[in-house]
Amino acid sequence: MDMTEPRALMVIGAVLFGLGVVGFLTRRNLIVMFLSTEVMFQGVLINLVAMGLARGGNLHGQAFGLFVLVIAAVEAGLGLAIIVMLFRRRGTLDAEAWREMRG
Repeated sequence: MDMTEPRALMVIGAVLFGLGVVGFLTRRNLIVMFLSTEVMFQGVLINLVAMGLARGGNLHGQAFGLFVLVIAAVEAGLGLAIIVMLFRRRGTLDAEAWREMRG
């Protein structure tokens, strides 16, 4: 098997993960922060599939990728529900408005 394909996929996954980290750390909008975490999950997913290809084409990377995909879907549902609840409570999605927690 040619190793250039898994390496290219790993680079793409690393770039996606890096873009997600930059988006999460630089933005203050909760929706953009949430979408950045989804981009990070997709970068990890691509790297898991690439590792499966690099290990001789076994299905272990795809199986772990399926678990990550399920976790990302559950996180998306819960995260969006929490973001909607936060918006209804204060009327803003600015992360600075939610910095102080009240009891």
